[in-house]
Amino acid sequence: MRKLAETCEAIAATTKKLLKTATVADYLKSRATDEAAVSAVFLSGRAFPAWEGATLQVGGSLLWSVVAQLSGKSEAALTAAYHKHGDLGAVAGEVLAESPGQGLNVLEVADTFRQIAAARGPAAKSALVGDLLARATPLEAKYIVKVITGDLRIGLKESLVEEAIAKAYGGMQAGALEEVQRANMLLGHIGETLRLAVDGKLGEAKMRLFHPLGFMLASPIESAEEGLSYFTEAAVEDKYDGIRAQAHVSDGEVKFFSRTRDEITESFPELSDALAGLPQDAILDGEIVAWEAPGRARPFNVLQQRLGRKKVSEKMLREIPVAYLVFDVLYADGELLIDRPLRERGRILDEVLAAERKTTHHRGTESQRKTGQGRLIFKDEGYETPRAAQILRAPVFRATSPSELEELFAAAQARGNEGLMIKDLNSAYTPGKRGKSWLKMKRELATLDVVVTAVEFGHGKRVGVLSDYTFAVWDTNKDKLVNIGKAYSGLTDAEIAQMTQWFLDHTIENQGFRRTVEPKIVLEVAFNNMMQSDRHDSGYALRFPRIVRLRPDKTPEEADTIERVREIFEQQPGNL
Repeated sequence: MRKLAETCEAIAATTKKLLKTATVADYLKSRATDEAAVSAVFLSGRAFPAWEGATLQVGGSLLWSVVAQLSGKSEAALTAAYHKHGDLGAVAGEVLAESPGQGLNVLEVADTFRQIAAARGPAAKSALVGDLLARATPLEAKYIVKVITGDLRIGLKESLVEEAIAKAYGGMQAGALEEVQRANMLLGHIGETLRLAVDGKLGEAKMRLFHPLGFMLASPIESAEEGLSYFTEAAVEDKYDGIRAQAHVSDGEVKFFSRTRDEITESFPELSDALAGLPQDAILDGEIVAWEAPGRARPFNVLQQRLGRKKVSEKMLREIPVAYLVFDVLYADGELLIDRPLRERGRILDEVLAAERKTTHHRGTESQRKTGQGRLIFKDEGYETPRAAQILRAPVFRATSPSELEELFAAAQARGNEGLMIKDLNSAYTPGKRGKSWLKMKRELATLDVVVTAVEFGHGKRVGVLSDYTFAVWDTNKDKLVNIGKAYSGLTDAEIAQMTQWFLDHTIENQGFRRTVEPKIVLEVAFNNMMQSDRHDSGYALRFPRIVRLRPDKTPEEADTIERVREIFEQQPGNL
């Protein structure tokens, strides 16, 4: 573990991507395969391989308490250290004392992580974490804490670990990196990918179902003219205000995953039932929406009531029925389909859903293409039960001119949907990447996806809850979050109560009325305009910011950047 920690220090000391990659490659080659495989997982910022979905369930407040107890430092001393470093791992590295006999092996750390994940209750977890950090040197403890929090903060992403594996075991020969990337995508296990690379067997990697692939992302456009400027053959779909979800189906087992790659199956049990009869293994991509007859999506805040629930009551199933609008297929009948063009994937998707016989595919007629998506056909025309119409093929339209695209856009908004998705029929599916093959057309006041960094207790009736949120965007040059505003309106009392408990459990520093918290919660915020200001370290401030909604479907890494902030600022009237 000492060697791994020293390697992390060297990586953090340089901003040069090639040097980071070379440093990781040299370290991996110097270790035995078992240790290198576990190290690759840790260097990706994870305690466990991605496909497992296992979590330590150790929050910032528990870590803070353990570090305080082991170090014997006062709250004031720890707070000063945190102000200095802004990182709990670095605090542990500074305040913990070095003692004779300390030092851990990477495999020991991995084994203890398994024990922590299996432990029940904060007391049991705290004891295991305390024992682990007590046996570690201060430098080892620094990076153990960083791995536990899932944030190494050394400018190293999993993509660079993939490059390092290719360099270490493939010599960066032509195609080596692509082989590593594909194997890791199929397996969801960077350590197992490394083992295959060591043995020269990357080509033997097989698709592992029930670990989510990266979602293909869309780029925003400003006009209908731009929407038809990147490709000549476009498929047009409504942009639904729901939760993007990937469905994995095999032998009657069904699991749904959100864009953050979290499993959300329990929140939508009727969808699992509806897909369980699929006669072949498949991975589907689509949108889960709150649904009402005769074929209309309800607002996102309705769907939000279903999220995060381990058990959904029959009453909620009746009152908030949902549909899964499927628009792509990534894997079917033993074959990965992402390299095939969208038009071909669409045909295969129609065949898959037809075989499932629980939804009727509807493609718009010429008149419907001009006026809207038409009437979606349900399995059961009676809509008394919420399980009558869950799996639907998302209607696909065509547009060959900006005026037709504008008509489709207006019709989509009239149906209560956000806008349009415009897709290149010749495009492959590129997991986790954003390009010009998929476009999204929305028109609204500017919004930003931001990360909550600090919270404060409210006033009046909210004096006992954490309702005032300070939030940040990414400064990609410095690889850190920079605050840009503060908002206290937009969430319901129930949402604030729920978030208060989360923030109390994930506090990094307690300043009395104010707390710095783990930067994990993403919000969508709207505002009237933006100004340059030294009030926040971003250099900008939002005027009249308000919370549009929580974004549990997005990871902190997907929040907006300072570059996006500058774009919005420069596009404001008077700045053009």
